[in-house]
Amino acid sequence: MGIGTRFMWFKNLYFFAFTRPFEWSEQDLEKHLSEHPFTPCASTEQSHFGWVNALGKQGNTLVHGVNNNFLLCARKEEKILPAPVIKEQLEEKIAQLETEQSRSATKKEKEQFKEDIIFELLPRAFSRVTDTHAYIAPAHNIIVINTSSRSKAEDFLALLRKVLGTLPVTSLSPDTAPDEIMTDWLVEKNLGGKFQLGMEAEFNALGDDGAVVRVKNQDLDSEEIKAHLDADKYVVKLALEWDESLSFILCDDLAIKRLKFFDVLHEQNDDIDSDDVLARLDADFALMAGELNRFIDDLLAEFSLKAGDCLED
Repeated sequence: MGIGTRFMWFKNLYFFAFTRPFEWSEQDLEKHLSEHPFTPCASTEQSHFGWVNALGKQGNTLVHGVNNNFLLCARKEEKILPAPVIKEQLEEKIAQLETEQSRSATKKEKEQFKEDIIFELLPRAFSRVTDTHAYIAPAHNIIVINTSSRSKAEDFLALLRKVLGTLPVTSLSPDTAPDEIMTDWLVEKNLGGKFQLGMEAEFNALGDDGAVVRVKNQDLDSEEIKAHLDADKYVVKLALEWDESLSFILCDDLAIKRLKFFDVLHEQNDDIDSDDVLARLDADFALMAGELNRFIDDLLAEFSLKAGDCLED
């Protein structure tokens, strides 16, 4: 994801709570991130991961702070090496050795052949470059990462931990399993006032068969949904709306997918001069972070959680 002349609002979220207060200032963060900037892969490097300007080409800092929210962007370049090509060349080398020396290749020789093949292919390999944005909200004790992949979120945290030396964070886990609470919202109709059910859900069946049922464009108060619940199916994904501001899919690990901000929110900054690109990017980030902070606080409350409660005494 890149940021050009328009701010790219987050579309998927993984968020984590700090277990110790986040006390780095914007200047501290900038200094630490500048020690590990992104640079393109050398011809024989397979991947490289580092920091780029938070606001892309429009910005000139690795950290962009607004209202004590700090926007960051990590860029990763990966060389794409097709597995079938490596496998074919490896088999050729093994066959050649076996023919010339009348013996089987050892495990160590096979590993060395593979390393040699990768080294030879890397200079000609295509590259895939991906940007991952996140922001840190110390006042709310959270870091929010714009990705649909748990592993990419963990990679982002690992890179930030590497440059800061420490990053004490934890996933938020309610005492009652999220899927039980989400199922209860449909059974007991006890979803909090700022939230409304959408028209989509995914259910898993109890027991060994593990049947999965997905419904779309379906009233979640309908008899069909009640039948699934009566058959001991439980909710693992649920479409919701919040505060007439955004819609999303909530997963049973509290990940947020397909996040969509409503036009009424986007339009709040339409009065900013379109020629002042940096001012609009700044205002859009401030607006998005402010809404997401409120949203995450409200969502966690539905699970009897507070990010601040994760702080260790």
